[in-house]
Amino acid sequence: MNEIVLTKENWESEVTNSPVPVLVDFWAVWCGPCRMIAPIVSEIASEYAGKIKVGKVNVDEQNELALAYRIASIPTLMLFKDGKPVASVLGYRQKADIIQALGL
Repeated sequence: MNEIVLTKENWESEVTNSPVPVLVDFWAVWCGPCRMIAPIVSEIASEYAGKIKVGKVNVDEQNELALAYRIASIPTLMLFKDGKPVASVLGYRQKADIIQALGL
């Protein structure tokens, strides 16, 4: 597994101060589409290793982060560059659509 578990405690070091772009998957255990997209997120993490970092935020456990980025529905994939969100994808999508939408 190449994904990092993101929390409010490690957010600054892993996302805000990351020298490479970070793809963040906002998800929850009970979310069916989140479980469907998880293998795709893992594939992206493997294929883009070294170019981007991939992290996961469990919105039930990290509610403050979900609120801070106004996550209203999940799954939400958000790409951060220089600590700021630059692109996002809501809901389940095919891998090619995700890569295109995020500009990877």
